[in-house]
Amino acid sequence: MEDHSTEIIQTEIQEDLLGVVRAVKGMVKNHSTFAVGIEWEVKTRTDRAQEHPSDDKSSALEGLRRKMADCQRCPLGNTRKNLVFGEGNPEAQLVFVGEAPGADEDDQGKPFVGRAGQLLTDIIVKGMKIERKSVYICNILKCRPPGNRNPLPEEIAMCEPFLKEQLRVISPKVICALGTFAAKTLLKSDTPISALRGRFHFYEGIKVMPTYHPAYLLRNPAAKKQVWEDVQMIMRELNLS
Repeated sequence: MEDHSTEIIQTEIQEDLLGVVRAVKGMVKNHSTFAVGIEWEVKTRTDRAQEHPSDDKSSALEGLRRKMADCQRCPLGNTRKNLVFGEGNPEAQLVFVGEAPGADEDDQGKPFVGRAGQLLTDIIVKGMKIERKSVYICNILKCRPPGNRNPLPEEIAMCEPFLKEQLRVISPKVICALGTFAAKTLLKSDTPISALRGRFHFYEGIKVMPTYHPAYLLRNPAAKKQVWEDVQMIMRELNLS
């Protein structure tokens, strides 16, 4: 009799355990009710923005700027006058990324303030009808290469982590990659800028529009039409009239 009772108890325990297992399986399938500690989907821009409220974004960017202040990761640290970190709205939906500071930028410590910078400002203010301070502007390199030569691969490799952190903190909806080096660095592609432009690509879930650098437009005014086409695509993406 005792053996029979024990078998009944064991059977009831097994059935209870099976019931628990079935319930857990059901909750796992319905991940909306069992999502603790599990990342079910790629974070949206809103999710990332909530991780970095406005004040926190400003503080994070300023902390990164201070961290870079005495940067000597590459030889450009010895030849620069000023670090050109970047400037603009930490909450910007649009970030413009160029390749490297020029002489005017090196003098002032601000991005895109020379002739090419004025053209970029015209694109933003006169073309897009928004304020320059409403976007964020930075470069792949934060120090000027001597003689405005092209960035070297090792210089890009040393400086890119700072750019990645800037973009992670700001978490824009769109990045406009200005010129070959910006496009290649963000997209990890050797495709010519002439073939990349005109359509959106992606950088860590953020839409990227490659287009010609403003300095190129100063030498090749006919390309302004294509840049305006690219900018109009950005405006539509951001619901700008």
